[in-house]
Amino acid sequence: MFRPQIGSVTLCILTTAYLLAVTNTTFWIKAHGYLADTSPLAFGLFALGISAMCLAILTLFSAKYLVKPVLIFLVITASLSSWFTDQFGTIIDREMIRNAAVSTGAETARLLTPRFMMHVVLTGLFPSLLIVWLRIRHRPFFSKLAHNAGIIVACVAVFAAAAFSDYRTFAGVGRAHNDILDRLNPFLPIANAVRYTIDANRDRNIVAQPIGTDAHRINTAALTKPRVTVIVAGETARAANFSLGGYQRNTNPQLKARGVTYFSNTTSCGTATAVSIPCMFSDLTRSSYSHRKAAERQNLLDVLGYAKVSVTWLDNDTGHYNVADRVPYTFLPPSADPRFCKDGECLDGILTDKLNGWLDGIKGDSVLVLHQLGSHGPAYYARYPEEFRRFQPDCRANDFGKCSPQEIRNAYDNTILYTDHIVAQVIDTLKQRSGTLAGAVVYLSDHGESLGENGIYLHGMPYMVAPTEQTHVPLLFWLADDLAKDAGYDRDCLAKTTAEPRSHDNLFHSVLGLMDVSTKVYNPALDVFSGCRRAPGTVAAAEPVN
Repeated sequence: MFRPQIGSVTLCILTTAYLLAVTNTTFWIKAHGYLADTSPLAFGLFALGISAMCLAILTLFSAKYLVKPVLIFLVITASLSSWFTDQFGTIIDREMIRNAAVSTGAETARLLTPRFMMHVVLTGLFPSLLIVWLRIRHRPFFSKLAHNAGIIVACVAVFAAAAFSDYRTFAGVGRAHNDILDRLNPFLPIANAVRYTIDANRDRNIVAQPIGTDAHRINTAALTKPRVTVIVAGETARAANFSLGGYQRNTNPQLKARGVTYFSNTTSCGTATAVSIPCMFSDLTRSSYSHRKAAERQNLLDVLGYAKVSVTWLDNDTGHYNVADRVPYTFLPPSADPRFCKDGECLDGILTDKLNGWLDGIKGDSVLVLHQLGSHGPAYYARYPEEFRRFQPDCRANDFGKCSPQEIRNAYDNTILYTDHIVAQVIDTLKQRSGTLAGAVVYLSDHGESLGENGIYLHGMPYMVAPTEQTHVPLLFWLADDLAKDAGYDRDCLAKTTAEPRSHDNLFHSVLGLMDVSTKVYNPALDVFSGCRRAPGTVAAAEPVN
């Protein structure tokens, strides 16, 4: 059988050209845009330098028994990552990989569309089979070593010459756009996967250290009924599409009717669930947060436990990210309940269905976390039942390429409409039990979502370059009348603070305030209610209600 021969370095050159030309469309478009206002030669020098460094990296592996597996791995990886980079504007950084690592099988299956599979076959499998087919011609060992070293040195020299020939331009662009290399496939995704793996192995044996062990309840005589707070942890809801915040479509009719207090200027800690969920339940602020720091400390749920508040977590999303390690936890998607569940995923109605059963079992002051599947994409259509298809035509596909921008937005708005219904149901359930408990509801989304603005879809962009659609999130509260009255919340005062900047930093301290928990780790400056209580100096602040 005829098999053409080719030198190993020649194959590295051809593979470099293929990777840069075929799997890096978004990288070159972004780089050209960043360099468009600089010197005419800047982009050419940039492309020359990048090409030289990529060839140097591939040449490092130009050895017998090594070159083919490495080149095939690079081609397949570039094919996979380029789909998400080109189709959704995704930057595959360490946090994106962390988020992907904990995705459910059902969530992953939604991304395996026919167009994705065809893309991988055409840009990954076929070139890999071509590499397998070719017969590689190798030099003798020492000759190859010298030859490869010479090419690598030459490539490094070309890179240095290109960089220093217009260093001022490149340095300035790098400072202004430090994401300029983040989309370089497959090199940056591989580097970030290595970084994630190192972090995961290093953090495997971390034991969370106690915080807030001094926590205790105050003002316990103010109420004669158990105080119950339900925290609804939203998923992928962006503030831009909440009519409570001014969105032109009426996506929050039920919550508006229930008189919630909506904070319109709230930002998230991250742009992915794996970052935001641990961060929002931590006492760390966004500026001081890191995955390792959060893993080394206990969180809000533990502090509530030290104050003898019962805590439970019901999950309809992808997990609790170690936040609920030490409290009762139920993962609901394996449920076979046909009313809500199909193909390994459940509608959020299963959360409110479980709420009454949980309330029947409470014996004192309690906090329940309901973790939504919410507006998780790209399968927005699978997040709401038929009766909530108010905005039509709505995108009914996992592949955005099959839908118009308006259809995508319609489907997303339907998910917000359904979330409005879910949170309203939680409020109504607590109101129906007002004779036996004093209820409060907190809703806060983990991050936002891009719906095609500037060619970006979904979420997970590095925070420093993330659009506001991914970081501006909805935050709202509701309090039962008797709780608001007895705890001394001043609603008029609260109404004047709803436009002030808020963030995930506020959740930890605001919930402690709602539950009248005193502890050294409580910071009243981060409690959204602390300035609006008629009894200043107590642990909480005031808020609205229906």
